[in-house]
Amino acid sequence: MRKIMLAAAAMLTISSAAFAQSTVIVTDPAATGSVVLPAEVRTYVMEQQTPSVVYDGDIVVGATLPDTVEVHTVPNIDGYGYTVVNERRVIVEPKTHRVIQVLE
Repeated sequence: MRKIMLAAAAMLTISSAAFAQSTVIVTDPAATGSVVLPAEVRTYVMEQQTPSVVYDGDIVVGATLPDTVEVHTVPNIDGYGYTVVNERRVIVEPKTHRVIQVLE
């Protein structure tokens, strides 16, 4: 009986190792705030004198800002927009208003 238990334990260990090798975990860097912005995007946004808007929701990476929040485009660089919300500069996807990064 002990040999059967040991054999079963060994099989579980081997099969779980094989399963782990075939499992792919996809992470969304935007969700963790680890998106690396092109330097020119950050520089441009930090230099702009854009008035801040008041917003009651959370300003966190992955959140979507309402259409009422005006998003400004970053010239010559597709895929990045920005706004200033509650005195915080926020990089967003221009089409979806999804927060990519909050600049501090």
